Amino acid sequence: MEIERKVLFPHSLGIFYMSMTQYLGFPHWGDEYKVMGLAPYGKPEHLEKMRGIVRLKEDGTFELDLRFFRHHFEKVQEWTGSAPHVKPIFTPALEELLGPCRQEKEVLTQRHKNIARSVQAMYEEAFFHLLNRLHAKYKLDALAIAGGCGMNSVANGRIYRNTPFKSMYVQSAAGDAGGAIGAAYVVWSRLKADGPRFMMDHAYWGPEFSSEQIESFVDNHRHELDAEGCLVERVFDEGELCSRTAQAIADGNVIGWFQGRMEWGPRALGNRSIVCDPRRADMKDILNRKIKRRESFRPFAPSVLREAVSEWFEQDDDVPFMMQVYQIREDKRPLIPAVT
Repeated sequence: MEIERKVLFPHSLGIFYMSMTQYLGFPHWGDEYKVMGLAPYGKPEHLEKMRGIVRLKEDGTFELDLRFFRHHFEKVQEWTGSAPHVKPIFTPALEELLGPCRQEKEVLTQRHKNIARSVQAMYEEAFFHLLNRLHAKYKLDALAIAGGCGMNSVANGRIYRNTPFKSMYVQSAAGDAGGAIGAAYVVWSRLKADGPRFMMDHAYWGPEFSSEQIESFVDNHRHELDAEGCLVERVFDEGELCSRTAQAIADGNVIGWFQGRMEWGPRALGNRSIVCDPRRADMKDILNRKIKRRESFRPFAPSVLREAVSEWFEQDDDVPFMMQVYQIREDKRPLIPAVT
């Protein structure tokens, strides 16, 4: 593996997206996905101003207008307990350009949604500009993406439409967490140099718990469960378990599904998942309000059999890690309003 080219600090699409996330009133580490989820509700009315913040270069790279940023001359990150806290990265120049920033508890207006859409549009413009220059130079049709920006599943889902690439791979923990498992497998491959090359085709590398461990935990907490009115039943037949679960989902109930080893990465991929019926128009609001306790605009992902992808989506490809968002076919959208 060789490093062909770099875009050096302080220029970074991730820094751009983080600063705009903060500007829109989402201050916590990792809140960028909220902006990605908010963007479809707006229009890219501020794209021209964004082009003044991120400037594309002829060779496919980009540079930031550093007047709008402070990360290159001021310490902006500190640790509070186990999580990083990042102070505002943007300077007053950004508010002069776009107007006052949104406070964390302030109501989201259409202006904020339009800015979110403009941020996503600018990111995609720079992203596809880079990818198209890469393809023109190397003439390779397969693409692998890593890094925090690899979590932008909306942009990833548009790669085939906006570039000549024909296949792609995005690791399940494309951000910083992926470095840990990547380092482990680099060492493993060197120690087993004559063995088969490791291929990460699933994300289930976390801890697991046996039925006996779960049963012991339930027994030890029986008093609290009884006090909460929880009914605990063990179903030994897997067919019956799946049938009853499917019926509960169809009846409009919400299921917590726990099996096997935990997913490595931020996406719930079936082993630690909240599962419900996408046909119910009110299900997104039920989940966001009662269970997730999160913003109403936050989306949910559909789960689909591999062989049925082309039937439901406008693109057909493997998406094992929920790292690409594809358009649902127009005639199918009314059938699954909770994820459309």
